[in-house]
Amino acid sequence: MRKLVILIFLVNITMMAQEKNELPYYEIPEYYSEYTVGTVAARMVDGLGFRFRWATEGLRTEDLQYKISEDGRTIEETIDHIVGLSRVIVNATLKVPNGGGKKLSEMAYNEKRKEALLNMEKSSKILQKATDLIDFNIIFGAREIPFWNNINGPIEDAVWHAGQIVAMRRASGNPIRSGVSFMMGTVKE
Repeated sequence: MRKLVILIFLVNITMMAQEKNELPYYEIPEYYSEYTVGTVAARMVDGLGFRFRWATEGLRTEDLQYKISEDGRTIEETIDHIVGLSRVIVNATLKVPNGGGKKLSEMAYNEKRKEALLNMEKSSKILQKATDLIDFNIIFGAREIPFWNNINGPIEDAVWHAGQIVAMRRASGNPIRSGVSFMMGTVKE
């Protein structure tokens, strides 16, 4: 019995270590060395990534189908929306038009979550190096929308929806784990 308990403990620690390193935003990266237009924008995306990671960590199948009301979105539909927003954010930093990408209906939940987090990480890394944001327009066909709208649009919208996921999962009986400090961007083990 004692060996079984030790084995279970070791497996749990191993799984936590793998999970911690598999996806970005287990914790928010260290502070940037200086405040620039790029590092401030990158930190906004980092904050989103951290919130989204923990809002979606450990969701069960029944959580994904949960919704507050009949006319509301399920948690999974909300995640789909955030994935779409993450695509708009990363496409602006890559300076490419929106459209394309794998259809969300063809993706499993863990694929969607991973894509959103990797999109946020990639956006942040590009923004960190930026000295100006003027070229990071949101592109829809021939229409280009300034980066300002990325801040009040997709970035803040995704933060809003990450908060909705937290509220819905709490209502479905599966609150986020304790020890996550959104102020500090850290996790207590």
